[in-house]
Amino acid sequence: MELSLKNVAYFKKERMLQYEKLNPEIKTERLLTQMQKDLRLNVLPRHIECFDNSNIQGNYPVSAIVVFKDGKPSKKDYRHFNVKTVEGPNDFATMEEAVYRRYKRLLDEGQPLPQLIVIDGGKGQLGAALKSLKLLGIEKQVTVIGIAKRLEELFYPGDQYPLYLDKKSETLKVIQHLRDEAHRFGITFHRNQRSRKTFVSELENIPGIGKTSVEKLLREFKSVKKVKEATDDDLAKVLNKRQIKALREYFQ
Repeated sequence: MELSLKNVAYFKKERMLQYEKLNPEIKTERLLTQMQKDLRLNVLPRHIECFDNSNIQGNYPVSAIVVFKDGKPSKKDYRHFNVKTVEGPNDFATMEEAVYRRYKRLLDEGQPLPQLIVIDGGKGQLGAALKSLKLLGIEKQVTVIGIAKRLEELFYPGDQYPLYLDKKSETLKVIQHLRDEAHRFGITFHRNQRSRKTFVSELENIPGIGKTSVEKLLREFKSVKKVKEATDDDLAKVLNKRQIKALREYFQ
């Protein structure tokens, strides 16, 4: 009897997988319904957004937001933020600024809010995000949760104890995918910003080359290495003869 039950369960699972391959919308609805149940949501989480912060010892802090629609990445909706109001390594304040700027813009433009917001971090980051949602008056219109990396704990505002999902659950896998995608997107942008600012600062050290010329070089050559390798004719598209001479002397 036990073996028969296992066989029936396996057969049912295989038939369901085949059916979902032929009808992807059925899989999407089942996944969203399972997420709604697991995360105690009032509506299906068709639109989910996830925030992550990146910095190195407080330098070049940036925030990234990724968007999933119907359980899948919507990369055209990804956004990143250069932090404007925070000085030094303050992850909570950075999260607060990013969340406020994101949803202030959505409200100003009349765009729909997500059903679920995922914050990469524990209670501190979650509290910072909730503070911004309250300032905007939308804390009751969306559900916001935090995910802590160590034990994959899910935190809800006001709940003393975290929620633990089965490690094999589809809901947790989607949330982990969101978190990992936000981290990847944020780190990539952070590295680009760091490289760009290092590039700009080095070029600005060259006598006779001002900010406008630096920006033109940045657009034309993309990297310090390519500037060094450029011929005088190539550099002449951006710089005059005196500037080219100063650049050669600087790098030599």
